[in-house]
Amino acid sequence: MSSGSNTTQKHSNQQTAVHKSQPIVDIVNLSKVYKPDFIAVDNISLQVYEGEIFGFLGPNGAGKTTTISILTTLLSPTSGSAKVAGYDIRKNSSEVRRRIGVVQQDNTTDKHLTAYENLILTARLQGVPIDLSQKRARELLELVELSDVTNRKVENYSGGMRRRLEIACGLINRPRVLFLDEPTLGLDVQTRSAIWKYVKKLKEENLMTLFLTTHYMEEADSLCDKIAIIDHGHIITVGSPAELKSKLGGDIIELGVKGENEDLSEIITKIPMIKSVTKEASLYRIKAENGDEAALSIIDAVRSKGYYVTKILVNKPSLSEVYLELTGEAFREEGSGKGPQFFGKNLNLG
Repeated sequence: MSSGSNTTQKHSNQQTAVHKSQPIVDIVNLSKVYKPDFIAVDNISLQVYEGEIFGFLGPNGAGKTTTISILTTLLSPTSGSAKVAGYDIRKNSSEVRRRIGVVQQDNTTDKHLTAYENLILTARLQGVPIDLSQKRARELLELVELSDVTNRKVENYSGGMRRRLEIACGLINRPRVLFLDEPTLGLDVQTRSAIWKYVKKLKEENLMTLFLTTHYMEEADSLCDKIAIIDHGHIITVGSPAELKSKLGGDIIELGVKGENEDLSEIITKIPMIKSVTKEASLYRIKAENGDEAALSIIDAVRSKGYYVTKILVNKPSLSEVYLELTGEAFREEGSGKGPQFFGKNLNLG
């Protein structure tokens, strides 16, 4: 057998071994009830395997932070169970904490200390020996590109620099699982991109498992090996970004028609390549096998009835579309107040 075949076989065996291994995060029927009429987390079950970047995707109030707080032993669940790194979060909470790192949604570093001092303080709290903590602090500051501002007080850092320091603090104890709760919330696009560069580097160089919450669709799509979409405390679906988008079964077309006096759904449905049509107020939402080609046929069919097309937007499968398809609701990002983010293209109607 050639060396290439041996390498392929070895990679295949490694994948099989990982698939058959025990999950590093194992959640079974987990719930958190604050009062009878407010269930923050509602009977969720999921598994995360070692070396994955696992994304918990959902809008504000979906139950993401509550779940993270339970898994990191900051909150006790109302019912159900969970194991992290092989340890029960209720029975072995101290063992869990030794094996995890946490980057909170809010900044937790002391702004009156320097970056180096913050890392040493975090290491002491984590029980890392002083000589080892000093070595790791220097390595981590280099990793997140803060070596040149090591002795500057954190109050003089930018938002992006503080988030990078938060990540470094989460790594000081060399965790098996790093939990990141909305790590790029409120950051500009350039800074968010820099933060994710470090996240990918952590996975590649340390074989670390990363469990992150986010409501940024594009981040979850580009970063995560697997995603769980959560809303109102329920897990809606779990899968890789490609698997989730494949559930749409085609492109999504948004159609607006002017001067319409009848429902054109039946007419549109008869067009080849059209899978389904739903009407929402003055807009049609159409699922098609080939959106670009189908859109031209839709325009012809609508015009043949004497109507004018005011809008037609072809959207290739995206996580925004998956969320809308599964929940019937538009996904809202922090402070946007807008509907779904479409990553399609407008057609020139000529």
